[in-house]
Amino acid sequence: MEIRALFFYFLIFIIPYFLTKQLLRRYKNLPPSPSYCLPVIGHLHLFKKPIHQAFADLADRYGPVLFMRFGSRPVVLVSSPSDAEECFTRNDLVFANRPRLLAGKHLGYNYTTLMWASYGDHWRNLRRIASAELLSSHRLHMFYSIRVEELTLNVMMRMITGKRYYGEKSEEFEEAVRFKEIIRETFQLSGATDMADFVPVLKWLGVSRTEKKLVILQEKRDRFMQNLIEEHRTTRRLSMSEATSKTMIDVLLSRQEAETEYYTDGVIRGMIQVMLTAGTDTSASTMEWALSLLLNNPEALAKAQAEIDARTGQNRLIEESDLAELPYLQAVVTETLRMYPPAPLIPPHESSEECTVGGFRVPRGTMLLVNIWAFQNDPKLWAEPRKFMPERFQGLGMEGNLGLAMSPFGAGRRGCPGEALAMRMVGLALGTLIQCFDWKRVGEEMVDMSGGTGLIMPKAQPLIAKYRPRKTISRLISQCRD
Repeated sequence: MEIRALFFYFLIFIIPYFLTKQLLRRYKNLPPSPSYCLPVIGHLHLFKKPIHQAFADLADRYGPVLFMRFGSRPVVLVSSPSDAEECFTRNDLVFANRPRLLAGKHLGYNYTTLMWASYGDHWRNLRRIASAELLSSHRLHMFYSIRVEELTLNVMMRMITGKRYYGEKSEEFEEAVRFKEIIRETFQLSGATDMADFVPVLKWLGVSRTEKKLVILQEKRDRFMQNLIEEHRTTRRLSMSEATSKTMIDVLLSRQEAETEYYTDGVIRGMIQVMLTAGTDTSASTMEWALSLLLNNPEALAKAQAEIDARTGQNRLIEESDLAELPYLQAVVTETLRMYPPAPLIPPHESSEECTVGGFRVPRGTMLLVNIWAFQNDPKLWAEPRKFMPERFQGLGMEGNLGLAMSPFGAGRRGCPGEALAMRMVGLALGTLIQCFDWKRVGEEMVDMSGGTGLIMPKAQPLIAKYRPRKTISRLISQCRD
């Protein structure tokens, strides 16, 4: 009887001991965490708009590597370039996955698109298609004439579908309106915080309003993209010419004919959606921020205009080949991307195994958020970070050797494959607007530089400005219209 009693008391003490030890080991050496982690929702109550600014404030208070809980999901927030570099160099493979969020399920074809697919053979194939088939130097050169004629949305639509959605020769006005609405809804819903992503019971109860909207949106996106594919398929079938690689859809359909099993319509739809979503509003947003900054800094606008005039004279418009010889214009674009990166938070990653970041332990299955806005606007790294100073990038590319301190297109193996195209599009479009028009603010007030919310960072108040064709360039503008 005494032996049984001793064994019973032994269990009473030894079981809690091992449970406590296991619990302490689990939380040992985690990054610092903000106070007030509430039951069920964790740190979600700390979400404030704009979210990148709220996260930057938390980093200032608790440190550049933070551990938080978004509901039941563990999250590490990184807000320094050195720690971000550790994530995307030494731990690049560990953080190559994406978390399973509702946006990826419904807008990412059940996590199978380039944006949302887990790291593996399928993702590597998609990346190869994007880099080698659609965004290679050879392919970008093929579409050079389109970039000369068009701006942002029309550029992407003509490169991908061959259609023109805006301008005097727009073929499909109603279709353009539907497409623009799809893009707007995509960014709005992709950037929305859905509690069901972090509190699974809400998903089981079916109370997620965002999920219902995502399902409806994806049905519209799917129909739209499939119609584009069918139009191209019909055109190719009726065409007597063998030159069937005029657009990116044609390229993908040609690959489908060669590799039917892999290049399904679903893969093609997913690739088109990623390309159009990533290449339209992001570039347009960067141009809007750049023009706003230039209007608030007229001396910088005059300097950029003078540099372009010195290069091109008055007999021709700026060309893509001029961009390398226009360092101040490039600096204007780079400084804009520093102050207002299109995506202030790099799309989330997830750790596939346990690792360390900044000397802290990061458990397997932790969502990684990198706040590039925080370190691109950090006064410890940049002199007067909220002051528009393109000169800081002239001849340097960045202010000293800062590693990932300047990384508006992300980093690592999941960095944006369209960086080269984006820089060409924004540089050429912004340069053309500066060369061809004189720009002024409406009234004496400075342009409002408040940021909006969403997956990308738009202006809270759309830019309204006065412009008029420059007298010295009027003849060239008239020739372009003719």
